[in-house]
Amino acid sequence: MRVLLVGAGGVGGAITRIAARRPFFEAMVVADYDPDRAEAAVAAVGGDARFTAEQVDAGDEAAVARLLAWHRCDVLLNATDPRFVMPLFRAARAAGATYVDMAMSLSRPHAERPYEECGVKLGDEQFAQAADWEKEGLLAVVGMGVEPGLSDVFARYAADELFDEIEEIGIRDGANLTVDGYEFAPSFSIWTTIEECLNPPVVYETGKGWFTTEPFSEPEVFDFPEGIGPVECVNVEHEEVLLVPRWVDARRVTFKYGLGREFVQTLKTLRLLGLDRTGPVTVPGPDGPVAVSPRDVVAACLPDPATLGERMRGKTCAGTWVRGVQGGEPREVYLYHVVDNQWSMAEYGSQAVVWQTAVNPVVALELLATGAWSGAGVLGPEAFPARPFLDLLTDYGSPWGMRER
Repeated sequence: MRVLLVGAGGVGGAITRIAARRPFFEAMVVADYDPDRAEAAVAAVGGDARFTAEQVDAGDEAAVARLLAWHRCDVLLNATDPRFVMPLFRAARAAGATYVDMAMSLSRPHAERPYEECGVKLGDEQFAQAADWEKEGLLAVVGMGVEPGLSDVFARYAADELFDEIEEIGIRDGANLTVDGYEFAPSFSIWTTIEECLNPPVVYETGKGWFTTEPFSEPEVFDFPEGIGPVECVNVEHEEVLLVPRWVDARRVTFKYGLGREFVQTLKTLRLLGLDRTGPVTVPGPDGPVAVSPRDVVAACLPDPATLGERMRGKTCAGTWVRGVQGGEPREVYLYHVVDNQWSMAEYGSQAVVWQTAVNPVVALELLATGAWSGAGVLGPEAFPARPFLDLLTDYGSPWGMRER
C-alpha cells in the first residue's frame, strides 16, 4: 500500500507517528499547503525512509491527482478540514485511488425551515456519486475518524453481537480536559467545531427519517467512564446520524456532545456577532481593504490545538450508547474508547483528542491493506465487519471498553 496523506496538521502529524510503528504500508507521502508542516511531520518519525514530504493545495484537484500518480499512491487519506472533502474525493476517483476521510462533505441548512427539515445533509454530495464509484470498482471509506468512525464501528458491533433489536443508538462524547493558561482553548479545530455545533442538529427516527432540531437541544447529563464522570451533553450535527441508519437497523439515532455551558455560550456569542460566518467580509488593511472570513479570523486568534498537549490535563471519551432487546430482555450498553492526554503525550507526543482521531484511519488502512476490509462504492465504517477493527485497535495498544447500564 502506498498512501498520500493530505494534511499535516495535528491529526496528520499524529497519523505519521502512529503509522510509523506499523509495517503494513510501503510508502506514505505527507502533503500540505505549508511545506514546513509536511517536513515537520516527516521529521517526527525519525528518518523512516517510507515517509516523504510534498507541498500541495488540497483544493487543486488536478495537482492532487498528479501527486497520486507521480508517487504511485493507491490510497488518499484526507486529514484536512471539511472544506476540502469534495476536491480530494474527486481527485482520488480521477486517479483511481481508494479514498479515506474523517469528516464528510458539508451540509447546508434548509432555506425556510432549518430547525425542522434537512437541507443538504452531511455526505450528500459524496453519496450522490456512490453508484459511479461502485461501477468503477473504486472504494471511498467516509467518516473514518473517531466520531464519526470508531463510534460507527461500535454501532455495527452492537447490532451484530449484542442486540436482537435496537431501539436507539446515541453517540455520546465527553471529556474532563483542561488547558493550563487558557480560559478558552478548543482541543480540536475551531473551524470544524463551529460548523458542527452551530448547524441544525440532525436526528433520525424510523418512519420519519432524518429531521433537524435547534442547536444544543435536548440537554442530558451522561455519566462517562474512567473517572470523567457526569457531563451535560446536547444535540449537535454529526455524521453518525447520517451514516448509521444506512447500514444498521435502529429506530432512533442521535449525537450528543459534552460541551459544557461555558463553551456553548461562547459559540452562541460567535453566532450572535456573525463571527461564525465563512463568507468574506471587508476590513481595513495597511494597503487598503482586505476580504477575510470571520471564522478564519477566530481560528487565527486561538491557539493551534496540536500545540496544546503539554498544557492539557485529563481524558477524552468517545462512545456509542445503545438501547434495545437481547434474548427477549431489555439491554443498555455504552461502548467506549478513552484516551488519557498524559499517556498520548508520553507515548506519541500528540494530545489526546487529535491522537484519538488519528489512530482510527490508520487501523482502517491496515485492514484495507490486509484485505480484512474490502468493497466498492461510498461506504461508511458500519458497512464493514466490526470485530477485526476492534481487535486491531487493541493490538495498537489502545483498548476499548463496554459498560452495561
